[in-house]
Amino acid sequence: MSRIELVVIGGSAGAIEALRQILGELPGEFPAAVAVVVHLPADSPSLLPEIFERPDGPRMKFAEDKEPIEAGTIYFATPDYHLLIEANRTFALSQIDRVHFSRPAIDVLFETAAEAYGERLLGIVLSGANADGAAGLAAVAEAGGITAVQSLESSEMIAMPAAALQAAPDSIELNLSSLAKFLRAHGEPDVG
Repeated sequence: MSRIELVVIGGSAGAIEALRQILGELPGEFPAAVAVVVHLPADSPSLLPEIFERPDGPRMKFAEDKEPIEAGTIYFATPDYHLLIEANRTFALSQIDRVHFSRPAIDVLFETAAEAYGERLLGIVLSGANADGAAGLAAVAEAGGITAVQSLESSEMIAMPAAALQAAPDSIELNLSSLAKFLRAHGEPDVG
């Protein structure tokens, strides 16, 4: 059994290219589930699952309301809906108020995931231009989860990872290549 059961990833400006590299290196049989929030305009169609899908990669799809979270699947937040994790480890979609001017908001996903998964959660904040994700990453750390941040040097926009590092100072700061390796390593089953 893998120590990490869910990976939550959030980003904004500059995050698409970061995700391309990170998700592009995940094996098709990646054992954890992954939930991703990217700030995108609410009125434009999102093609995120199609952009990152590859024949030998994990299954990719938009998360659906009340859908059970399955290992080996990468879920994307639907535009204009917050993505939450319920205590029974299903998704919930909500149109409650925007957080940091965003819906979906990274903080909403991370905070609810921390409550549901605790130490079996890995949170990653990528490039972005505001502080969304900082409070959420702190919640992941407080729940005993692992926290990582895209390095400021490799981020197109540093406001988001910088705020996350300030809120969760024990987070591991890694460039994109190292983040991909880190994620793969934490998807390996525990030994012993």
